[in-house]
Amino acid sequence: MTEDSLLTGLAALATDAPDGLLDRIAARWVSVPSPIGELNVAYTDQGVAYVRQGPFREDFRKRFGRPLLPADRPPAGLLTALRTGRRAGLRLDLRGASDFQRDVLTAAAAIPRGEVRPYSWIAEHIGRPRAVRAVGTALATNPVPLLVPCHRVIRSDAATGEYVFGAEAKQELLRSEGADLDGLRELAGQHVFYLASDTTGVVCFPTCHNARRITPRHRHGFRSLAQARAAGYRPCRTCKPAQVG
Repeated sequence: MTEDSLLTGLAALATDAPDGLLDRIAARWVSVPSPIGELNVAYTDQGVAYVRQGPFREDFRKRFGRPLLPADRPPAGLLTALRTGRRAGLRLDLRGASDFQRDVLTAAAAIPRGEVRPYSWIAEHIGRPRAVRAVGTALATNPVPLLVPCHRVIRSDAATGEYVFGAEAKQELLRSEGADLDGLRELAGQHVFYLASDTTGVVCFPTCHNARRITPRHRHGFRSLAQARAAGYRPCRTCKPAQVG
C-alpha cells in the first residue's frame, strides 16, 4: 500500500474513520538536525521506529510494511534526545526487532555518555557470551541509532569498529561525548584494557567515570580481568567489567 492509495481509501469511507486509525496503520516521518547532520526519522503510534540519513522511505516500507506520511513536527523529546543523548519520555517502537536484537539494544542503551564497552561485554550482559559476532550484526542494523547509542560499543582492542553512519561519524560522536579515544588507543598499544585503583581496590574499564578519577600514582593497568583479580582487585559495580568472559 502506498501513501496515496491509503489516503484515497480512507477518503472513500462511507463514515468518518475512527480517531487514531490513520496513525495505527501508517507511520510518520520528519527530517531533523542531529550532531552528525540531518536525519530522517520515522515514528508510529508506539514510538520512534527508524532513524537514517538520506533516502529511506522505500527501505522503511520494505522493513516495516507500513506507508509513510509526512509529519508536521517531530515527536516530543526527539530533538532533545538527539542533541543530549537523554531520551527521557521518548518512546521507541522496536517491534520490528528480534528478541535477541532487543536484548542487545537494551544493553547498549545502558552505556553512559562518554563511556564505551566492548562487543563482548554486550554478549556477556545478555547471557550470550559466544554471540559476539551476532551482537555486532544486531548493532550494525540498529533501527534507531543515536537514540540507542550503539556508537558506544567498540572492539576489545580499542578500535572503534564500524557504524551505520560510518566510522568517522562514530569517532566524532564519541569525542563529542568526552570519550578519550586517543588515551584508549595508547593504553591498548601497551596491552592495557583495564585500569585499577590501589586506593579503592577496584578495577574498571578505562572510560568508566570511576577509572577517570584515578590519579597516575595510584593507577595500575591490566591486560585482562583475570590478571586484575589475581592482583587482588574486584570488578567495578558501575561499569561491570566482570561481564566480559
